[in-house]
Amino acid sequence: MSIRKIFIFLGIVLGDALLLTLSIRYPKYFFLLSSAMILLSMYPIFHRFEKRSLQAEEVILIAVLSALGAVARIPFSALPSVQPTSFIIILTGVIFGGETGFLVGALSALASNLVLGQGPWTLWQMFAWSMMGLSSGLFHTRHYTKASVSLYIFGFIWGFLFGWIMNIWSVVSFFDCLTLPLLLTSMATSLYFDLAHALSNVIFLLLFSKSWFQILGRVQVKYGLLKL
Repeated sequence: MSIRKIFIFLGIVLGDALLLTLSIRYPKYFFLLSSAMILLSMYPIFHRFEKRSLQAEEVILIAVLSALGAVARIPFSALPSVQPTSFIIILTGVIFGGETGFLVGALSALASNLVLGQGPWTLWQMFAWSMMGLSSGLFHTRHYTKASVSLYIFGFIWGFLFGWIMNIWSVVSFFDCLTLPLLLTSMATSLYFDLAHALSNVIFLLLFSKSWFQILGRVQVKYGLLKL
């Protein structure tokens, strides 16, 4: 890692630490400060992608996967927390790497909310889904033809993590501050929805992962796209 990258990394860590400290010190401004912290945390990967030299086919593939993630969310919006979008984001990260999963996660949330409604929650959804895609890149080094038990567990856990991240937004948006009792109450209230999200992730992985691995894996191997 170059000296420049080290300084950028340290600057982001210190900036996030400062914003977190200020948000705790001034809970009235937690929403504003935490949103700034999210933007600062997401910046490095967006910046890295901006600097990467991508083929036209790679840009199209990212756009198509993001569009699929967005479109898949819309028909299921009537079913609380059933999210095929999460399935697409997870498999994107597994097959093409965490950075691509990150980008598809963020763009899927942004694009789908053009139909479902934009608002301050969009940034938090972008963060939650982008972190899901980024962390799914941990499986990128393995050779998959279908989802494994570890990936099912990963999808199940992220169903709850996504809900808990969004609970932080809901608490600070309604109460202008974040306290442990409020957060625990919100988590208890959303348990059913988080469980539905977690189980739907597992079901989609069980039903569709094999065909997606075959199709997207073939695209990557044949055209050599998005290799890190």
